[in-house]
Amino acid sequence: MAAALRIGIVGAGTAGLYLAVLLQRAGHRVSLFEKAPSARSAGCGILLVKAGVEAIAASGLPHLVEALVAAGQPVQRYVFRNLKGGEIERHAVEREPDEWPALLIHRSAILEALWNVFDPADFQPLCELVDLEQQADGVRARFADGRHWNGDLLVSADGLYSRLAPLVQPQRRLNYLGDRVWRGVLHDEHFCTDGDFFVYARGRGIYANFFDLGPDARGRSRTHWGFFNEEPLPSDRGERRRLLEEPIPAEALAKLPADAAGVIATTAPEAVVAGYTHDIDPLPHLVVERVALIGDAAHAMSSSQARGMTAGFEDAEALARQLEAHPGDWRGALSAFEAERLPVVHRYQANSREVSNRTGRSRPRRVSTRGTAASEPPP
Repeated sequence: MAAALRIGIVGAGTAGLYLAVLLQRAGHRVSLFEKAPSARSAGCGILLVKAGVEAIAASGLPHLVEALVAAGQPVQRYVFRNLKGGEIERHAVEREPDEWPALLIHRSAILEALWNVFDPADFQPLCELVDLEQQADGVRARFADGRHWNGDLLVSADGLYSRLAPLVQPQRRLNYLGDRVWRGVLHDEHFCTDGDFFVYARGRGIYANFFDLGPDARGRSRTHWGFFNEEPLPSDRGERRRLLEEPIPAEALAKLPADAAGVIATTAPEAVVAGYTHDIDPLPHLVVERVALIGDAAHAMSSSQARGMTAGFEDAEALARQLEAHPGDWRGALSAFEAERLPVVHRYQANSREVSNRTGRSRPRRVSTRGTAASEPPP
């Protein structure tokens, strides 16, 4: 094997953590930087499509993909309903016996499975990146507490509100997609079971969704739900934060059938998270000299195609694979990574944006990610 590279990864979400696992396994000297004080483990449910499961299977770590499949619930059927509860359409999910399933899974289960195969000695918490400098012999990162890191390559995996990506792609901006969204998880034995995925559609778009998360560690069935309320984005960040602390407006929730609204209304407040929907315009590059961008930092998109986390896993697998295929040639590896992934993620972004634009959302409003705004949470 060629000499190990010193690779820093900014952001310990699913894409950054998965890349760290792959690079550790390949023998590189990894530093996984996270601005939070501890490992991430929070979140709600997610639909991990088959391509995402396949990207994990490509790790060559059979116990990892097996852990995810065991923790998730394979999708069995999609059911589309109107706001009166009437069924619009349904279709069952069919797959071959040797195919990986699309999974309905709690985000915390994915993170837990990844942390279980990651060497924690390479984890660097409380590291908020503020600047970087690229030179002929390496890249230097500076953090808010004054610490520095020097290495060969730096990867931006710090998500939608990335601090690193705008430093190398200054045209990166957030586009508001028109919804305030709430998500929650609760124990549910009756409403959404057996791999069901329910969608409640308004005139031209999704109003709410519900899906079966399968049992928790104590065997209790769980349901994830998402609720989308079309509304303007307040210009004042304080007002945005205030609104995200409020429950769903009663008049908006009342538009759902009583059984669906009841599931949401009985969810414990501490099990609910809220945010605003954003994407970004396609970036011209995923690589800028010694810096590579992956996941939402590189190509944040709406949830309309369920490709966000999957694309991050695919990025991580491709980057690790290209580094292995180009020993001693990091430039060649990064060039091959961008050539492989850029057209794919641009297609994902175009498809997601097209669906969002034709499903009743307000015209996107551009929001800067530069300065302090980029590092703040969903408001």
